[in-house]
Amino acid sequence: MMKRRVAILISGRGSNMSALIKAASAADFPAEISLVVSNKADALGLERAKAAGVKTQVIESKPFGKDRAGFEAVLQAALDLHGIELICLGGFMRLFTAEFARAWYGRMLNIHPSLLPSFPGLDPHGQALRAGVKLSGATVHFVIPETDAGPIVMQGAVPVGDHDTGETLSERILEVEHRIYPAALSLLATGKVRIEGDVCKTVGSSASENFLVAPVVS
Repeated sequence: MMKRRVAILISGRGSNMSALIKAASAADFPAEISLVVSNKADALGLERAKAAGVKTQVIESKPFGKDRAGFEAVLQAALDLHGIELICLGGFMRLFTAEFARAWYGRMLNIHPSLLPSFPGLDPHGQALRAGVKLSGATVHFVIPETDAGPIVMQGAVPVGDHDTGETLSERILEVEHRIYPAALSLLATGKVRIEGDVCKTVGSSASENFLVAPVVS
């Protein structure tokens, strides 16, 4: 089986990165994590990736300042050098130019801890709690120039309790993130997703349950 070559871009601890690396270690997973790139030299995820035997590279973004295109030129050179076909963003705290996002359209995934299009941007858990929603979750989507707005590949939901805090909700959603991100990458790597207009369609897809209700009152 020919495995698609994937790069994961990180800025911090690399929690989702670790989930992707673990999933990709399976013999039947259709992609391999060929490179982890961090824009911060002190990112904890770099040591995690090295411990898993994955090549790492640091491309510091700070020296580039507002020159995003300059940073992306160096990043693209690294991606080309390693024959990267797909990109997964794992807590990568750097905005891309529209040109870079368009060049990788349909080949670059991101995960966001809310049920998009609700609560994009910063502090999604706080946004969800302040809105009083009863369900939240995580979304894997394609990256486009607009923040957290690309075609949705996969979502997972969790109930929001009356006593939830940003921290407790974040922990529960993180479990969902670690489940759906590898699954979404697998779908992309096997060509089972296609983009029609602004909507992502999945070959042979079906809902896991008919519905999910929260809260449940006994």
